Amino acid sequence: MSTVIPQGNALKKAIAWVSEKKTAQPDQNVKKLVNDACLQFDLSPKDSEFLLRFVKESLNTPS
Repeated sequence: MSTVIPQGNALKKAIAWVSEKKTAQPDQNVKKLVNDACLQFDLSPKDSEFLLRFVKESLNTPS
């Protein structure tokens, strides 16, 4: 399965930020990290949904 590359810089930075935080603290709650990233990088609702889906698929995290 191929992954769609996000277009916005804020979304790319948010993905990198969540990945870095999750690597540093693997027990962190994914939804909380994504919510924090959405606030920090001022993501739109559409980008927020993409980020959550992307992170869950990347980490194989159950819903």
